[in-house]
Amino acid sequence: VLKDKLEKVVIRCCESVEGRLMDLADFPRLRELNLCFTAVTGDVRDVGDHDFPNLEQLHCPSGVVGGMGHEFQHVSDVPSVIDAYQR
Repeated sequence: VLKDKLEKVVIRCCESVEGRLMDLADFPRLRELNLCFTAVTGDVRDVGDHDFPNLEQLHCPSGVVGGMGHEFQHVSDVPSVIDAYQR
């Protein structure tokens, strides 16, 4: 029920919050998602054309590849993450 109503989710500075970024991908009304400084994991490159259909703002923690503070292991990974954000 909440899935069809939530437009904004802000959970910050709460390292006990865990899960996967893609668990919220099918929330049809979600416009803002801020999960900075949580234990959420994932990869922005997994976001497809039909995921997060109305998302305008995305703030991911370092546990998400492409998230704030994420340290890339390979420089070659950077272009694909940039492409994912531009979709």
